[in-house]
Amino acid sequence: MSTNVVDSPPAVVGSPQSVADLVSGIVSDAERLFKQQVEMVRSEFKEDLRQTKQIVLAMSVGAVLLAVGVVMLIVALAHVLHEQAQLPMSASWAIVGGAVVLLGIIAAVIGGRILASYNPLPDKSFNALQENVSWITNPQK
Repeated sequence: MSTNVVDSPPAVVGSPQSVADLVSGIVSDAERLFKQQVEMVRSEFKEDLRQTKQIVLAMSVGAVLLAVGVVMLIVALAHVLHEQAQLPMSASWAIVGGAVVLLGIIAAVIGGRILASYNPLPDKSFNALQENVSWITNPQK
């Protein structure tokens, strides 16, 4: 019993079999490229999410500590105004409260502008993926 496998004859250039193989290879390569780019987008998104979590944690700790310090300074400022300017305590609190509200509004506006310019999506990979999908669906362009 022979273990030799009979090979099919080599494809002739321009034959329907070789064109079908070529098209199949192109489709296979396109599928592999698409899968790789989807994985790249997924990986980039996970990395951005991890970095965002670290940033949020650090900013949260900082915000809590800052809030405690600001409250202490506000109380001290109200008492200083009461003692040094000889203002009633309620007027001292009103002045300090108004200043804090004004600073809060300014900070909120600045934060809103920063947030509007922030894009957490993986742009590079997503744009490459979009370009390849467009090329695959419209190869004549």
